[in-house]
Order: sequence, then structure tokens, then C-alpha cells
Amino acid sequence: MAQLFLTDTLWIDDADIDLSAIRAQGSGGQNVNKVSSAIHLRFDVAKSSLPEYMKERLLAVNDSRLTSDGIFVLKAQQYRTQEQNRDDALARLGEWISENIKVQKARKATKPSRAAKAKRLDSKKQHSERKQRRQKVDF
Repeated sequence: MAQLFLTDTLWIDDADIDLSAIRAQGSGGQNVNKVSSAIHLRFDVAKSSLPEYMKERLLAVNDSRLTSDGIFVLKAQQYRTQEQNRDDALARLGEWISENIKVQKARKATKPSRAAKAKRLDSKKQHSERKQRRQKVDF
């Protein structure tokens, strides 16, 4: 049984992923009504073998492909063959998981330096003087 490797230490078992072949949409040639080349992938996040904190993070994602039951649904029909679409669907699932389990760094609040403040005030003073020189002279 194969596995989808996300990292060296993190993977998903094939038993967690439900793949089914369906007919692709759109215009096609002679095979369009005969060959099931598109892949319909269903991944139940809650029942998967991922760690709990990752499941919580994935279930909290606002994505139209994630159902209210916590099942990630994906349709791959970009390629002509079932094997290529299967590989594409698994790659896209891996990308979605990797993208949504990353922890964003906390933003560090910064202040402008004393030199930057002085430079800004000097610039404002120069701008003010320039405008003052444009006014009419009062005798």
C-alpha cells in the first residue's frame, strides 16, 4: 500500500484517501462519452491519520472544497489519462495540506529610529519653508 509523503516524517495512508474515476467534463473527441479519465478525490480530514493539531488547523480553513462535514473534495481532469489526473489530484492534496498547516510568524512591533524621525521632521520643515516662500510678500 502506497502513501502520500508530505515531509520525511509526515505522510497520509492511501486508506485515508478515496479516489474514484469519473468522466471528464467539457468538449472532447471520440472518447469523451466512453472513458473515465477524471479523478474525484475525497479526503476525510477528521478521520485521517494526521496529528490532532493539524486536523484542527485544516478544518478551520475557509475553502470551498472543504465540506461542512470536514471532507476535502477535489476533481482532477486536466490531463487525458487517469494516471496523470490521479497524480495531479494527490499532488494538489499535498499542496493544500502543506500550505494550510504552516504557522505564521508573529509580527514584531517596530518603531522608527531617532534618526528616521529627525529626517522626517527636517523634510517637513523644508517643505513648509518652500511653501512659505511662495506666498505674497506683505510690506
